[in-house]
Amino acid sequence: MKPPLQSEANVPDDAGHRDGGVKRTSGKGITVTMRDVAQTSGFSPATVSIVLNNAPLAQYIAPATKKKIEEAARKLGYRPNAMARFLRSKRTHSVGVMLIDITDPFCTPILRGIENSLYQASYAPILADAHNQKNRFERALEMLLERHVEALIVVANWTFVDIHVLADFNKRNIPVATIGWELPGDTVSSVMVDNEAGGRLALEHLYKLGHRKIAFIRGPKMLIDSAPRWKGIQKFASSAGYEIDQTLVTQLPDGLDPSSGFDGGFRLTEELLQKRRKFTALVAFDDLTALGAIRALTKAGIKVPDQCSVAGFDDVALSAMSSPSLTTVRQPLETMGNLAVNVILEGITASQEKRDWTISHQRTSPELVIRESTRAVSLSSADD
Repeated sequence: MKPPLQSEANVPDDAGHRDGGVKRTSGKGITVTMRDVAQTSGFSPATVSIVLNNAPLAQYIAPATKKKIEEAARKLGYRPNAMARFLRSKRTHSVGVMLIDITDPFCTPILRGIENSLYQASYAPILADAHNQKNRFERALEMLLERHVEALIVVANWTFVDIHVLADFNKRNIPVATIGWELPGDTVSSVMVDNEAGGRLALEHLYKLGHRKIAFIRGPKMLIDSAPRWKGIQKFASSAGYEIDQTLVTQLPDGLDPSSGFDGGFRLTEELLQKRRKFTALVAFDDLTALGAIRALTKAGIKVPDQCSVAGFDDVALSAMSSPSLTTVRQPLETMGNLAVNVILEGITASQEKRDWTISHQRTSPELVIRESTRAVSLSSADD
């Protein structure tokens, strides 16, 4: 019978206990511990612990020894225990990702950017959806804190809840970055598109195509994007000597559902048509609003873009799939997710090193994406 290894009784496992390693229950109900790996590989639990935890001393262990230990661990189905590691190191390598409303198609490419960057840095995202509800938002924050996330990213799309509580996270040494929203002051980092430049791009495109009778569907008053996009439109109009017809300007109502933009775009465009307002082009607050407008125009027998051009904002996936495909102002959504991760990772490093981190407000550049929904104004439409 093989005698027990000499150091077995004195080496703690990943959780700091002295009788058994990190546990994993197999399909047969057998718990695989670090001791099992030690017995199978023929090395002491101390050596096994150093190798499997990639401890600093691992650099002094022979490659052949590492290989045997790792092969034994794989054969037995041994897996590290994240909770045990947290108890030892007080780190979870997890980041909370809070979405204000996950049903918004705006979120999908942002999440891809966040997840990809966190994956490359060996961090795991913990996802929460606030459903645009204050109580749910606050409770989700509590749950993320209870799980000891090391940082927080808030995708503040279509936001109608008060998120100023995020400023308090600095007091807990938890870096926070918002995407699509900026809190006043230097309390929380943010990543946003240059909405003013984007509004300018949309109107400039239609103006250069010869359109002068242009309708506008502004965003809800409470959304942070609405005012700067409209400001960009007004600035271009002023620089071009173009006078906006106020009878062709409408505004989406405040509403919790991000998909309400589609219904709002449809309804407001129908109202313009029912009032017999003449226009050859329409600028919508976002893509869903633009698609709703196209639906109303099509229902009324108005061909897009032959009789009316339509431009949106965001470049969500539906924009390229619609018929006609939608000309829009693209936000670099996946890149914005990447940038937010870079910000919070720098904050995590600074927190670990017991130093302050920099609060940054980054602006990404919008890009005009020309597709099928816009064209040069026709003479017949311009003369109507």
